[in-house]
Amino acid sequence: MPAAGLKTIIALSFVLAVGFLLVILSCALWHAYYPLLVVGTYVLAPVPNWICSHCANPDDFVESSGAAVLDLGRFCTGFLVVMGVALPVLLAHSGLISIPAMAMSVVGGLLIYGTIISFAMFFQEEQEF
Repeated sequence: MPAAGLKTIIALSFVLAVGFLLVILSCALWHAYYPLLVVGTYVLAPVPNWICSHCANPDDFVESSGAAVLDLGRFCTGFLVVMGVALPVLLAHSGLISIPAMAMSVVGGLLIYGTIISFAMFFQEEQEF
């Protein structure tokens, strides 16, 4: 994995700021603050994956020792990501927010989650044996 330089940090921070700006504007422009729930789901999305990866048994000799725990973490993370996209759609369908607010919230939420994953990918520690 390539090392993260200063340009990478600045670019990812800019994308994260644009994502937060889109979500906040989707709330402020249409005076409905329900899309802020999307930020919570995308911030919490990597947590189950992180917890389950630390709980799994890193045994090199037995392949299936921690696969169930890792799969549970991936399932919970996937559920939160899908909920982050489906929640604005559900709110727009029920009439609590407008369609443009839904679109801005979904795009902003995906930018936020993509940035979180990119930060984790660039700044993960490599294990040495």
